[in-house]
Amino acid sequence: MPYPFGLRRFHFGKGSRQWGGPRKTAVLRRFESYSPHSSPPATRRSYPSIGGSLWLKTFTLSHFFYKLKLGFTSQGGFVSQLPLLPVRAPNLTMQCAQIQINYYYVGLWTGHDFHSQFPSFATCSKELKECSGHVFVDSVPEFCLPETELIDLSTVDVILISNYHCMMALPYITEHTGFTGTVYATEPTVQIGRLLMEELVNFIERVPKAQSASLWKNKDIQRLLPSPLKDAVEVSTWRRCYTMQEVNSALSKIQLVGYSQKIELFGAVQVTPLSSGYALGSSNWIIQSHYEKVSYVSGSSLLTTHPQPMDQASLKNSDVLVLTGLTQIPTANPDGMVGEFCSNLALTVRNGGNVLVPCYPSGVIYDLLECLYQYIDSAGLSNIPFYFISPVANSSLEFSQIFAEWLCHNKQTKVYLPEPPFPHAELIQTNKLKHYPSLHGDFSSDFRQPCVVFTGHPSLRFGDVVHFMELWGKSSLNTVIFTEPDFSYLEALAPYQPLAMKCIYCPIDTRLNFIQVSKLLKEVQPLHVVCPEQYTQPPPAQSHRMDLMIDCQPPAMSYRRAEVLALPFKRRYEKIEIMPELADSLVPMEIKPGISLATVSAVLHTKDNKHVLQPPPRPTQPTGGKKRKRASDDIPDCKVLKPLLSGSIPVEQFVQALEKHGFSDIKVEDTAKGHIVLLQEAETLIQIEEDSTHIICDNDEMLRVRLRDLVLKFLQKF
Repeated sequence: MPYPFGLRRFHFGKGSRQWGGPRKTAVLRRFESYSPHSSPPATRRSYPSIGGSLWLKTFTLSHFFYKLKLGFTSQGGFVSQLPLLPVRAPNLTMQCAQIQINYYYVGLWTGHDFHSQFPSFATCSKELKECSGHVFVDSVPEFCLPETELIDLSTVDVILISNYHCMMALPYITEHTGFTGTVYATEPTVQIGRLLMEELVNFIERVPKAQSASLWKNKDIQRLLPSPLKDAVEVSTWRRCYTMQEVNSALSKIQLVGYSQKIELFGAVQVTPLSSGYALGSSNWIIQSHYEKVSYVSGSSLLTTHPQPMDQASLKNSDVLVLTGLTQIPTANPDGMVGEFCSNLALTVRNGGNVLVPCYPSGVIYDLLECLYQYIDSAGLSNIPFYFISPVANSSLEFSQIFAEWLCHNKQTKVYLPEPPFPHAELIQTNKLKHYPSLHGDFSSDFRQPCVVFTGHPSLRFGDVVHFMELWGKSSLNTVIFTEPDFSYLEALAPYQPLAMKCIYCPIDTRLNFIQVSKLLKEVQPLHVVCPEQYTQPPPAQSHRMDLMIDCQPPAMSYRRAEVLALPFKRRYEKIEIMPELADSLVPMEIKPGISLATVSAVLHTKDNKHVLQPPPRPTQPTGGKKRKRASDDIPDCKVLKPLLSGSIPVEQFVQALEKHGFSDIKVEDTAKGHIVLLQEAETLIQIEEDSTHIICDNDEMLRVRLRDLVLKFLQKF
């Protein structure tokens, strides 16, 4: 019978070394693999297993280079490397952190003298495991921390959280970097973020792993590994998952805020959260002074779903709009994906199969349950049970019902009827939807098939989803439907191959696409747009799609990872307050219709970036005795200021005034800036310009004073 992957089976006697003919070969050692959530199966693969056998793939050396573009020779030996597809992981903090969560599966492509050429690699082979052409790291999950080399996080004063997906790395920052500042977030963001972190910690602590892989992180070894392992950045800084104690400590440092609430930061700027329309409590942020305004738009949606709609009006008149967190699948329509999800789910259960939906415990699952509530009766699925399995399943469903003020208008209206804002409450009451903290306990007795299961983790690397993949993966009647856009379904399924169950990819990402971004930018009209570089050019795989990039005028300013970008504006003005008693003493004079000016003599008092004009101190009378000077008495004396002048000098009237005062032989010349009045008899020149007047005469101070007084008669003093 043919074997998978073009493999031929060879038998070896003990001590024999048969290489299957004269052609060069690479040896793939076949090891058993199993999930840490279950005991090792007798055989993991569907193809035959005979003890003591090796799987060999034969090919000519030239054919290997030409077809696969991999491999190399060294002193007569042959080394080949399997192509590696990355297993993407949750985005932990502001689009910069990724998680290494590959658990298991053993096997390496090696040549007969590979370890002799690279002895250090031999010591690392226990940490690297292969499955169906993919290489994984066998280790407890580790997380890539936020950037620490570019900025010292202990010097950061404020962290603004946009949504609960952006706060997954918060415990690393608040507990391990010396950060002592303040964190701002909305209440739903904090509460649902707690649930996500609690679920993550629970999943990882369920199956503790004794060892932690570290040898592969050696730079000399890492550079020999296939991509993406050899391209991984700062692997030496990766850390294990935090604990619930660290989670609680981090969350205690968060200050809750509401939409449109203005928060004063050290008197320098104000920050204001706005609804972004993406998730419960998700926010865009306005950072503004009295004269400058910066808008930070991240993870926003213009679609009508369960959260409050996006606040676009407050983004207008921005000097700079920083744009990030756009959809990862710009070509997929969320409504179409939901329809495809429902139709594939119905098709599977009608044929007697089970449906597995890897998902987060909050977010899209609310919308999916609402769509299924409207769909199951018409599709004849009333008798099909729906199971939601998560350590935080009950809390998630309850939180969604109590955050009424953070929901869209239609759902807020239901609360006051009173009705549950989400229909999954009715599904629970009618026993069509059941939720459990884990697979153990009540679920074991209530479980019946066919059914639909919502559970985590969407990466398929840990959590209860691993059990269902092992349980249902061997039957073609079953289907796994991927809805979370953070993960490639091919990479997520790689450790489970070969897989008989059907796989459907229906990514539902409601965040802004490029068409919606163009519409938004035309609406709010910021002076400048700042965004990641990849948003300013088409995707590499679709270089002809010019519609998959940001198109705005002026062109957006782009930035790369770890690049410092100077925003294109400068602070030129500061707001100054004036004390009431000082304002009462002012006497404004109208210099133009509708414009009045007044001079002021005051003391400028500055504290916490707030500036206040206070009345000048009154002169103190000297006393005979010595008196201790108080700090409040240490105020500088105000000098008597010369009056300010305003107005313009009419040249003809000024010449007539000169003639009345005995000046003769006067000539007037026009210049680009004004006029020149020449007194030939007195050898004096008067330059009259829009904002200044100059009297030029030689060694005749009395004459200059006379002319100055004549000029002042035409000007206002204040």
